[in-house]
Amino acid sequence: MTSPKRSACVELLLDTHIVLAWLLGEDGLGSRAEQQLEDPSDQLIVSAVVVWEVAIKRALGKLEVPMTFVADVIESDAEKLPVSLEHAAGVERLPHHHRDPFDRLLVSQALTERATIVSGNAAIADYDVPVLW
Repeated sequence: MTSPKRSACVELLLDTHIVLAWLLGEDGLGSRAEQQLEDPSDQLIVSAVVVWEVAIKRALGKLEVPMTFVADVIESDAEKLPVSLEHAAGVERLPHHHRDPFDRLLVSQALTERATIVSGNAAIADYDVPVLW
């Protein structure tokens, strides 16, 4: 009898809408993404970019997120990824598929860290970066 085949560890960099759905227990994840997020062998990564985006959009009144959001991210099992100089500089080398600075920085981080982005944002898929949805 053979044991079920386990997937290799994958580093999954979570887009903002994925972090919100994951932490708030909301629906809206793609079926493959949902399955991978539940795989304990995968490493979930939350970037400082996500917290920055939420803070800006919440301050502008464009997003309602519980005030515990940052504490929830900190307390989660996800690896926390700061923004490095390499991440910031990598944005310059990206093609101009769209102008969203948060997405562009997440793409740069994924490329630098060799991670897969978990996102339902079609614009992310225009970049040469692995995307899971």
